[in-house]
Amino acid sequence: QEQLVEFGGGEVQPGGSLTLSCVASGFPFKDYVMSWYRQAPGKGRDMVASITRGNEAYYSDAPKGRFTISRDNDKNTLYLVINNLKPEGTAVYYCRRPLGDIWGQGTQVTVSP
Repeated sequence: QEQLVEFGGGEVQPGGSLTLSCVASGFPFKDYVMSWYRQAPGKGRDMVASITRGNEAYYSDAPKGRFTISRDNDKNTLYLVINNLKPEGTAVYYCRRPLGDIWGQGTQVTVSP
C-alpha cells in the first residue's frame, strides 16, 4: 500500500523554526518527484515546494527564502525546514506524490505567541 505519513508539526512562537518529515512506504520513493503543500484555515491547499529525483528544489513565490525542501532516499523521507515562522504560517502541512496524487494525512503547524 502506497502511503505517506507526516511528522513534526506543533505549536511554535513567531520567529521560530520547525522541521517537518514525511515518511513514504509502499513505493520506490527515490523514483518520484515529491512536494509539500499547506492549507491555512478557511483557505485552499497551496503548494509550498517540490523536489525532483535529482534533488532540484522548486519553491512557490509566497514562502520564498524561509522554506527548505530536501529528501533522504535511503530513509524514504521527505523534509521541510521552515524558518522564521509567522502567524500566517499556521496551517496543515501535507506531503504529496504528484504522480498518482498520493497525499499524507497532514500535520498541524500553529504559530502563536
